[in-house]
Amino acid sequence: MLRKSLKSLAVAAALGASGGLVWGGVAPAHAADEAYFGGADDVAFAAQLWRELAEARLVGPNALTSKPYVGGEPHGAILVTLQSDVTVGGHTGAVLVKNNYMGDTVSVASVANDPERNLVAVTVMFQRAAGYDTENQNWFWAKFSADGSLQANPKGMKLAGRVSKEPEGACIGCHKGAPGGDYVFLSDRLAR
Repeated sequence: MLRKSLKSLAVAAALGASGGLVWGGVAPAHAADEAYFGGADDVAFAAQLWRELAEARLVGPNALTSKPYVGGEPHGAILVTLQSDVTVGGHTGAVLVKNNYMGDTVSVASVANDPERNLVAVTVMFQRAAGYDTENQNWFWAKFSADGSLQANPKGMKLAGRVSKEPEGACIGCHKGAPGGDYVFLSDRLAR
């Protein structure tokens, strides 16, 4: 009986948060990522976030703009970043919206003159309420197309949520290195 109980505990312990089997105590990268981003709750929250950003004129055809600047991978050759506060689901948090421009003819001037042309992605950081992802400053990450639809990674996972908590992963892995410890590269306004 004790052996059967221990075996059940071992099987339960081997199932990760994503419901996937864990081998050798470490979940496969895809199983770990699925638990962190791209789930139904993340996708629904991203849709709500996009609506609030559009209402605040931070995204969409009526969006405000700012001075374009030269960027780089993984975002775009030319970038425009807006920073504000928005309320989503009763919580007001800081938000950074980065318009990512690419293309053979893209330049600071071309983006300034026609901000909708060559827009390939809108990347967003929204600081959710305390407890969402405490170890990473409670940031929610999303990568949208210009029309507000979520983009996906090569595995087909929607890029919304805690993208990616893996140490070598995308958003979180890079932004952990921002000066000031606030995950923001442009300023230390949000540093604690």
